Amino acid sequence: MKSAPIYFDNAATTPMDERVLEEMLPYFKNNFGNPSSVHSHGRNARETLEKARKKIASLLNTSPGEIIFTSGGTEADNTAICGAIETYGIKHIITSPIEHHAVLHVVEHEVKEKNIRLSLLECDAEGNLNMDQLALLLEKEPNSLVSLMHGNNEIGNLNDIERIAALCKQHGSYFHSDTVQTMGHYPIDLKALPIHSLSGSAHKFHGPKGVGFIYINKTKKINPLMLGGGQERNNRGGTENIAGIIAMAKALELAFDDQASHAEEILQLKTYLKSQIEKNIPGVTFNGLSGNLDKSLYTVLNVSFPPSENNQGMLLFHLDLEGISASGGSACSSGARLGSHVLNALEADPSRENVRFSLSRFNTKAEIDHVVKILAGLYQA
Repeated sequence: MKSAPIYFDNAATTPMDERVLEEMLPYFKNNFGNPSSVHSHGRNARETLEKARKKIASLLNTSPGEIIFTSGGTEADNTAICGAIETYGIKHIITSPIEHHAVLHVVEHEVKEKNIRLSLLECDAEGNLNMDQLALLLEKEPNSLVSLMHGNNEIGNLNDIERIAALCKQHGSYFHSDTVQTMGHYPIDLKALPIHSLSGSAHKFHGPKGVGFIYINKTKKINPLMLGGGQERNNRGGTENIAGIIAMAKALELAFDDQASHAEEILQLKTYLKSQIEKNIPGVTFNGLSGNLDKSLYTVLNVSFPPSENNQGMLLFHLDLEGISASGGSACSSGARLGSHVLNALEADPSRENVRFSLSRFNTKAEIDHVVKILAGLYQA
């Protein structure tokens, strides 16, 4: 008898918490008004929308006016980068080759279309960024846009955004961070962090897909990416996704309520997964810093398996046949012939099979035992 499906791809998307679903359902049935309408249905929707905004702002220790709702992290990243370039006449962008494509692709477009200079930070074989290079670049060109993520979605590396923010503040540069993988998983205090914008996406912390937000510091406002009816205080045109926003606020509240215990629980699962893979499959290594339990996302373990004639290019397929969902890299790159741009930047050995296992509080030790058993079977002589 085949076992129940196992989901180890939470960096791509997380299952929605039942409590979040219950919170959003009434806004499909009864409280369906357009928050821009002046009648009672619209006013009720507006009141609900602003309560959600205040809740998210409170959790991040900022003011409600600095939270702008979007369709997700990609729109937030695009808004921050394009808006900062246009508003502040930026002619130099600093980022890294291991950013999410939501950053890299828009940067590439802006560089090409607006004749902007681009500097990519060097990274070593573990994905550590060259902070000395960043300091030198900022000293040379202070009016730069820096876009560096908090946590890498593929290899789990955590960047020191406090240090990056301090460098940008020192040189008067605009700092944006894609915090999609860390939002709801790590404490973020926007009163203490001198950052100009960051992005979040609800479906990465057990909320629904298709809704997110951008934080924009009130001292560094930017021009909107989307124009229309003047919604979101003229910062983002388009009728707000009330049900999604309500659910996102609830999901973030639940994440922050039990953040420490969730982190400890998931880290224990990751530690166990790492130890069992090492014990049962000789020759495994770990990509980036994901195998370093102190310096990486506690949700991500990116495993490099030794070459195998039986599994070359087929490991994910074999896992899928067993009902195990994992990823070979970023889910947004699924089907890409060139493979993971992150692993390419790290010059990973192309003869080895790479699998990203990403965990959540809904995973169990029993699931790990089953996955490791299947993996060990696939690598037996």
